[in-house]
Amino acid sequence: MVILMVVPFSAGGPTDIVGRVMGAKMGEVLGQQFVIDNRTGAGGNIGAEAVAKATPDGYTILMATVSTNAINPGLYTHLAYDPVNGFTPLGRVGVTPTLLLVNPSMPVKDVKSLIALLKANPGKYTYGSSGLGSILHLCGEEFKSKAGGLDVVHVPYKGSAPMDTDLMGGQVTMAFDATPTAMPLAQSGKLRALGAGMLKRIAAMPDLPTLDEQGLKGFECYTWNAILAPAGTPRPIVDKLNAAINKALADPAVSSALEKAGITPTPGSTPETTADFVKAELAKWAPIIKASGAQVD
Repeated sequence: MVILMVVPFSAGGPTDIVGRVMGAKMGEVLGQQFVIDNRTGAGGNIGAEAVAKATPDGYTILMATVSTNAINPGLYTHLAYDPVNGFTPLGRVGVTPTLLLVNPSMPVKDVKSLIALLKANPGKYTYGSSGLGSILHLCGEEFKSKAGGLDVVHVPYKGSAPMDTDLMGGQVTMAFDATPTAMPLAQSGKLRALGAGMLKRIAAMPDLPTLDEQGLKGFECYTWNAILAPAGTPRPIVDKLNAAINKALADPAVSSALEKAGITPTPGSTPETTADFVKAELAKWAPIIKASGAQVD
């Protein structure tokens, strides 16, 4: 039988990239075909719900993200799946850092000068995001908070592509974006990267200081991927799929493909450590979502 890996976002995006790299190698390891199903909509909820309600036989799995299992529970007033009890964790795949980006015409070269400009001009500047309550929205809210409560206007878009287009055109001042889409724009000079959104520097951009290094102590904003199965999946199947995840991540070609896209692989996870990670992420983002005031009916 074919194993269906549900990617709850559109083809070509960061989660889809991870899904296709992992699906190809896991299929090779298991000797079974993996098919990617881009089940989009409602910030990832449609795909996540489909997997939560699927037969727990190991043939339908979810490429989960920070949105589906850590942000949406605090964002949506009605969620048709339980982000913790509705799934059986199989393993973690990787963490995708964000970059803080500005238009190259902006008179700032680092985070310190950007914050100084924003503080001197309250309400004048804007930051874009891929949507209300998205991880990129919450990155902006965390930035404002850790910088001392900046007055910067949020401009939500329907995805990161139109956000980046307007950022390049100067219609918005700044934005956070995930490395798979942000790095090529920064490396080509179309946008200027001021800082990396992890506590450690990004392997693909080692010369770019983190926001933490530049004075925003403890700043860390990222997305991540983990593979989940429906709740009740038998343990032997869970162990088999977990082994396939870790074997795939141990392959230098897989880790290289992920790192080139700006994704940091997280090999060696177990179902238990993955479950603990998802719970910790729920706890991390809940107060940030509440402070942002974002809510979707």
